[in-house]
Amino acid sequence: MTTSPLLSATGLEVVFPGRHGAAPTRAVDGVELGIRPGEIVALVGESGCGKTTLARALLGLVPPTSGSVGFAGRPLDYSSRALKAYRRRVQLVLQDPSGSLNPRHTVYDAVAEGLRIHRYGGDERAAVSQALSRAGLRPVERFFPRFPHELSGGQRQRVVIAGALVLEPELIVADEPVASLDASVRGEILALLLRLRDELELSALVVTHDLGLAWNIADRVAVMYLGRIVETGDVEQVLTAPRHPYTRALLSVLPESRDDPVVLAGEPPDPSRIPSGCRFHPRCRLLVQGEAERAGVAEACRTQDPEVLSDSGGAQVACHWARVTV
Repeated sequence: MTTSPLLSATGLEVVFPGRHGAAPTRAVDGVELGIRPGEIVALVGESGCGKTTLARALLGLVPPTSGSVGFAGRPLDYSSRALKAYRRRVQLVLQDPSGSLNPRHTVYDAVAEGLRIHRYGGDERAAVSQALSRAGLRPVERFFPRFPHELSGGQRQRVVIAGALVLEPELIVADEPVASLDASVRGEILALLLRLRDELELSALVVTHDLGLAWNIADRVAVMYLGRIVETGDVEQVLTAPRHPYTRALLSVLPESRDDPVVLAGEPPDPSRIPSGCRFHPRCRLLVQGEAERAGVAEACRTQDPEVLSDSGGAQVACHWARVTV
């Protein structure tokens, strides 16, 4: 891809100090990632792999320990005034709409809140009406006086999306946007996000553990494990021909998969004790079954950390075995 990223991470690391003398936690450990105008990127991985911390760092909610976040070609300024202006252009959509909405606020007030925080000088009612209409809540006047408890889960999520859209952002970060919704509603919300991308040229980072969701909505996918992106590329290329054993394991448990489910041993390692070599090697079936040994990379898997993937836009994998068996 030749288009410059709208939002980018360069050498991004987020390290939290350990408590009571414990080792520091490397929640994000060297990430290169770009999201281009009009592009939807899915960030996938198990719980605890660092997805949400990376998303919060991209939003400016967590300052990086090292590396940088850039937006529209400029490094992110962490002054209060600059961050306020930045968050008008980059909005967050959270997983749980019930937790995102104040139960004492009407739908109108919930959507108008961002306008009031940013001291919007235009027609507030018209802006709220437009945002609700774009989010698929019509007729908008019927929703103005309602409270969150009077809405369905899907309607509450649409209100949250409207609250993000009302400021006309260029990019949204959606953290598990349909995880709390019934299966019958998920498709509607995903279709809404795709329509908004097409109509508004909106970019999005969708954080999810669900590769099926990534398949349905994303242009590109970045697979994260223990603080680092281990495979990335066009969604169809990565999800139809995965090269990293971790990506293969995640795909194997989807209902539509034709492969036998791969059960990974144990939980993801403690990010304060990242294994030597490839960080996935203690759970890698290729190493256990001898395939890495036959390929001549078993020692490298145990001792050599694969290089951090660049943000070239093409398919890449951080795996010693995959790189010698192409």
